[in-house]
Amino acid sequence: MKYALVTGGSRGIGKAICLQLAEAGYPIIINYVSNKDAALKTKQMIEEKGGTAELLPFDVADGKAVDDAIMSWSEAHPDDYIALLINNAGIRMDTMMVFMQNEQWNDVINTNLNGFFYITRRLLKDMLTKRFGRIINIVSLSGIKGLPGQTNYSAAKAAIIGATKALAQEVGARKVTVNAVAPGFITTDMTKDLDEADLKSLIPMGRFGKPEEVAALVGFLASEEAAYITGEVISINGGLYT
Repeated sequence: MKYALVTGGSRGIGKAICLQLAEAGYPIIINYVSNKDAALKTKQMIEEKGGTAELLPFDVADGKAVDDAIMSWSEAHPDDYIALLINNAGIRMDTMMVFMQNEQWNDVINTNLNGFFYITRRLLKDMLTKRFGRIINIVSLSGIKGLPGQTNYSAAKAAIIGATKALAQEVGARKVTVNAVAPGFITTDMTKDLDEADLKSLIPMGRFGKPEEVAALVGFLASEEAAYITGEVISINGGLYT
C-alpha cells in the first residue's frame, strides 16, 4: 500500500494537506513534534470522513530521530511504503540579521533545510525501487522574493528550492517527481503575528490565502495527472510577486 507522510501535519497547511490526500484515498501518516492533541484531532477528522490515518511523532531536525521513526514504521508495515512525502514542517524565528542570534539562525536552518534532507534521503530508496514517488516541498514566497527580518527563513527556503530542482533531475527516470509549492500569506498559526490588515493591501486579490487552497495544489501535484511535472516551483500567493 502507498502511504502519504506529511511532516508538520497536525495544524495549518499540514492539516489541510492531510485531509486533501486522505480524500484522494491515501492512508495518511501525520508527523508532529509536540502537539499530540492537534495531531489526534486531525486523525479523527480523517477517520470521520472514512479515511485512514496514524501518528508518527519525531523532530525532522534530528537525523537519528528521523531514522528511528521511519525504521520503526517500516518494520510495522513490511508490505507497504511511503510513496508521497510532503515536506511541510517548518519554523520561523524572525528578526533583523544585525540582531540575529546563532540559535535563531541554526534552529531555522536545522528544521527547515536539514529536516528536508534527513527525511527525504531516508525515503528515496523505496520510491526509486518501486518506481513511483511524489516529493512535494512546501517552501515560501520568502524563499523566492526574500523578506526583511527573515534572512534565516529565506535562506532555508531558497536552499530547498535549489535542492528541489537538482533532486528532480536525479530521480526523474524512476518516475519520482519532486516539486515545490511556494505559498504567500496564508491564514495559519504561523502568520497570526503578522499585520493582516496592512499586508492585504499588497496582495492583488486583497486577502490572505486559505490552507485548503494550498492543499488543493498539493493534491494535484500528488496525482497521476501531474506525472510529467517535476522540478517546478509553483507560487500560490494571490498575485503577490517580486
